[in-house]
Amino acid sequence: MDLKQHIRGIPDFPKPGILFYDISTLLAHAEAWQATVERLDAALRSYQPELLVGIESRGFLVSAPLAYSLGCGFAMVRKKGKLPGTTIPFTYDLEYGSDTIEIQADAIKPGQRVIVLDDLLATGGTLNAAIRLCRMVGGEVLAAACIIELSFLNGRNRIDVPFTSVVSYDS
Repeated sequence: MDLKQHIRGIPDFPKPGILFYDISTLLAHAEAWQATVERLDAALRSYQPELLVGIESRGFLVSAPLAYSLGCGFAMVRKKGKLPGTTIPFTYDLEYGSDTIEIQADAIKPGQRVIVLDDLLATGGTLNAAIRLCRMVGGEVLAAACIIELSFLNGRNRIDVPFTSVVSYDS
């Protein structure tokens, strides 16, 4: 199945000149969504993760069913102020400014085997930050994965663990 047929491109969103890759249409198509989860499962199962960490918010959609499929736990990395309880922040630089993500302080046990997921890899800044945050709280980050990779932006070069994507766009 060609999963690209189920991903909608929306021009000029969220601002002019940006082509947004919308996975809503993929999620709505049962067979395409099942194929996506199955392909990620096949690519990541050999790592034997204990925990999948999803990045807000579409990364949750990828991580939760995959964690169920792999028989492991799921934790969230969110923007600052969105998680209850004690959190650990990580601030990282963006092209224009900075952002802060957080994880709950008890979400990862020291030495726990972790894979970090999001829906899309562009420049790699957020995924790299989430990997560093997971390590900061004691996780052993084994790999990272996304549904979509925008390979022309070279985000993979910022990821220092094995990386998998299901669909890649070269331009």
